Formats: sequence, C-alpha cells, structure tokens
Amino acid sequence: MMVLLTGNTDSYAQFITVLIIFVLVLAVTALVTRWIANYQKEQSVNVNIEVIETTRISGNKYIQIVRLGEKYVAIAVCKDTVTLLGEISKEQLREENHAGVFRFRDILERAAQKTEVKSVKAEDNQSDDEV
Repeated sequence: MMVLLTGNTDSYAQFITVLIIFVLVLAVTALVTRWIANYQKEQSVNVNIEVIETTRISGNKYIQIVRLGEKYVAIAVCKDTVTLLGEISKEQLREENHAGVFRFRDILERAAQKTEVKSVKAEDNQSDDEV
C-alpha cells in the first residue's frame, strides 16, 4: 500500500515541478520579448524622418508622403525600388480628416445625451399624467 501512495505522490510532484518550470519559462520569454521590443523602439527613434501618410496602389506598391527635416516629399515604394515623385509644400497638405472615424468617447457622450433627453421626456409625461 505504501508503494502506491508514494508512486502517486511522485507523479504529482513531477507534474507540479514541470508546471512551475513551464510557467517560469513563459515569464522569462515574455520579459525578454518586452525588453527587446523597448530596445528596438529606442533605436528606431527618428527625429528628422517621418512617414506622414501611406496609400496602397497595388499589392506591393505604395505612395507615401514623407517628412525629411523641413521638406515633404512624395515617394513611390515598390518591391525593390523607391522613386521620388516630387516635393510637396506644407501648405498643400491637408489636415487629418476624421470623416467616418468615430472615437468611443464621442459615441458614449451622444448615447448619454440621448438617454438624458429620454429620461427628461419620461419625467415630463409622468408629471403631466399626475396633473
């Protein structure tokens, strides 16, 4: 009887040990991945070069507006080449157009306003019924 109990105990201990090692390996992997991502983010900070806008033309062809220092240029980016299309003045660039883009805060505020209007109307109807 004693042999059966120690056999079960050993298998449980092995399972718990393997589970703990697995969790530790996952934790170390997550920490190292986060550290590498932060390191690469710090290395890729560019002050003088910024992609302003990108539009896909076909599967692997794009037109990009890029800020290079104080200049804005349009470039065509293909699979193997990058071609300068021309320079654009800052005045020719349009500001972001948020048409069709909804922020959650705006939607929530509209819903709250509609709810308030409905509750005020319901209260008015109740007070009219009492009179």
